[in-house]
Amino acid sequence: MSYTVLARRYRSQEFDEVVGQESIARTLRNAIDSDRVAHAYLFCGTRGVGKTTMARLFAKALSGGSPEVDKAIMSGQDTDVIEIDGASNNKVEEARELIANCIYKPLRGKFKIYIIDEVHMLSTAAFNALLKTMEEPPSHVKFILCTTEAEKVLPTIQSRCQRFDFRNIPVARIAEHLTSVLEQEKLAADPELLHNVAILGNGSMRDALTLLDRLIASGEKHLTIKHLEELLGLPERSLVAKLIDAASQGDAAGTLGAGAQLLSKGTSIDTTLESLIARLRDLMILAACGPTTNLVDLSEVARKEEAQRASRFDPAGLVHMIALCENVQRAAKNSSTPRALFDALLVRLAMTDKLADVTAVVSGRTVTAQHAASSGGAATKKA
Repeated sequence: MSYTVLARRYRSQEFDEVVGQESIARTLRNAIDSDRVAHAYLFCGTRGVGKTTMARLFAKALSGGSPEVDKAIMSGQDTDVIEIDGASNNKVEEARELIANCIYKPLRGKFKIYIIDEVHMLSTAAFNALLKTMEEPPSHVKFILCTTEAEKVLPTIQSRCQRFDFRNIPVARIAEHLTSVLEQEKLAADPELLHNVAILGNGSMRDALTLLDRLIASGEKHLTIKHLEELLGLPERSLVAKLIDAASQGDAAGTLGAGAQLLSKGTSIDTTLESLIARLRDLMILAACGPTTNLVDLSEVARKEEAQRASRFDPAGLVHMIALCENVQRAAKNSSTPRALFDALLVRLAMTDKLADVTAVVSGRTVTAQHAASSGGAATKKA
């Protein structure tokens, strides 16, 4: 038998199983219970947040069919729930064919439901062809439009729909779902790994499950953060921490050594700097807001470690370090000697108490250490 990916196998089958969009699921279920179902809906949100799944769940609840019908709807194969890809069916002729077929009654369910995915890809002519039908469709027809780019859907179409905005799924909810998936798969993973996979999902449950699928394919029974770093070519968190710790102590040699270790493992300078900026950002937030802030996405263990690390810095100093990294990241992309710029950055990070203030760095002005010190903007690390 062919393998079914996790994102499909663990797709929600009931409103109660929806993760991260509970309020929308509750509203749609209440609309059915109170017999206040509109004729057209617009589901907006980034990829992988549950728009198509919610559309199928809504269609299944509206149809009120048998288990066989429910299964066909959830797999996108029911004759009364027609799923259309707006990207490949975007011509006016196809819109007119859809309209012509609307007059026919459903074969098995209560409604004929059209789910149009990526509806923003329809041509203007196709949109205009749908307008009248969407405003006054036959009583047995419902429309569910899904889009990742709501601003491209004509206002005239939007005005005929009830709009629901799907939010990015919180990291904690994604990590919780991934834990449940692994339990059902009879596999184990470090909590730190699942938290990082959830972060890399960037609010998309599907993207997080796809990444988890890739990790499971390695054949390991217990997944660790090291597997993720090797799979994606990410800088080792421990080495990035080592670099930051050396910089906090003013240890230029140690900072250079940690940077060399990172690059020796095949990580590009750009990726290394991206990871370093992200870590410095977390430290800045922790230093400014305290260890309990919800402005950083960290596991419990990582939060404790990073909070301790942040205590060695002043928020202003971390702003300064982020600005330095960002400037070098941009410059290195167009430089014939990016390694020299990278190494110079590491030395500067270890000597931040002797550098120009951040305002000068961002504006591109060169200010002497003496002037920076006299202006009070140079202090970076706590004594």
